[in-house]
Amino acid sequence: MNQYKAYPQYKNSGIEWLNEIPEYWEVKKLKYSARIQGGKDQKAVLDDNGIYPVYGSGGIFGYANQYLYNGESVLLGRKGTVNKPLYVNDKFWTVDTMYYTILEQTANAKWLYYATTTIRFDYYQYGSAVPSMTQEDLHNIHFATPIQEEQQTIANYLDKATAKIDTLIEKQTKLIELLKEKRQAVISTAVTRGLDSSVPMKDSGVEWLGEIPEHWTRTPLRYIGRLQNGISKGGDYFGSGFPFVNYGDIYKNATLPQQVSGLAKSTKEDQHVYSVKVGDVFFTRTSETIDDIGMASTCIETIEKGTFSGFTIRFRQLAQTLDEHFSKYYFRTGHSQAFFEEHLNLVTRASLGQDILKQLSVLIPPFGEQKEIAQFLDIKTTTIDSLVLKATRSIELLKEKRTALISAVVTGKIDVRETA
Repeated sequence: MNQYKAYPQYKNSGIEWLNEIPEYWEVKKLKYSARIQGGKDQKAVLDDNGIYPVYGSGGIFGYANQYLYNGESVLLGRKGTVNKPLYVNDKFWTVDTMYYTILEQTANAKWLYYATTTIRFDYYQYGSAVPSMTQEDLHNIHFATPIQEEQQTIANYLDKATAKIDTLIEKQTKLIELLKEKRQAVISTAVTRGLDSSVPMKDSGVEWLGEIPEHWTRTPLRYIGRLQNGISKGGDYFGSGFPFVNYGDIYKNATLPQQVSGLAKSTKEDQHVYSVKVGDVFFTRTSETIDDIGMASTCIETIEKGTFSGFTIRFRQLAQTLDEHFSKYYFRTGHSQAFFEEHLNLVTRASLGQDILKQLSVLIPPFGEQKEIAQFLDIKTTTIDSLVLKATRSIELLKEKRTALISAVVTGKIDVRETA
């Protein structure tokens, strides 16, 4: 913020979170700039052919054949997302967990939107589980308020400044998407084609695998290992005891974390039958959608006295046919998703059974080549992951800059009048 200049003189606002404000600005409650109106139940007006957006927490909830209000308004959450205001300038409906505002003639809607993004809701909201705000609470929130002409200047400046930042964020977001696509492509190619593009190829006999190196073999999963469903017990079995691999541990990680999220009162017999050993591959068994079925996580290091969830399936090799570091890439690429989509029936929930998983085709390069592929992918993915992390951090910094800039401008910490 060093390139910006301050106002010539300041005064104490009398409000803790506002601190000092420009000398000629006023401290006003929100009710003097806008009237808070409650949204309404949207079920009766939702319409597949509706043209009026229905706004809920975070954005458009659906479309309606009627509207509550027409014009500029700032939408504020009543519960849950109380700290995420929206600016609207059209006919709209709001759900009953949102408020909309009717602006007074002395207030600029865009300025008010930016100002509401800086509200310290922790000073006002009630309810710890689901933070909520009443209309009275919102009406009585204080703002550092300049004259309407200056409100417009502030709004114009922030529109331009935030648009530039948003463009940079969008570029970094697209970069992350491209990097993730590249990562997936590199892995998929390596575990289905190998590292040497000059080797003779053969038809795998499986449509979604295509051609594979001639010296590789392909076999159904059932011929190289055994499957085991996890533990299903009552609630009192969990929460304390020994390490317990949850659905989330598998879903979120290609490599099973050594410090898993769950605990279970497992017996020695449980720990024997449902053990978690190096080389084991765990698959998610149930989900709301087919896309999340068969997500795999490989155990790289045995979890002593560990057991695993009934919502997952463990694959354990009869002999070491697959290197565990190769497995962590092979089973996580998503190339087998076509197989699951073909064989699974989605009713209310998708469910992967052992009979289907046993049929999953597995490509088996020579063991030494598996290790080479895994080492190659470790290097490649580490490089890509570091670029993703760098871009992610850049987005975080840009968002922080955006938030800080808005706050500084609408509270009068920096003077943007000469930018008009």
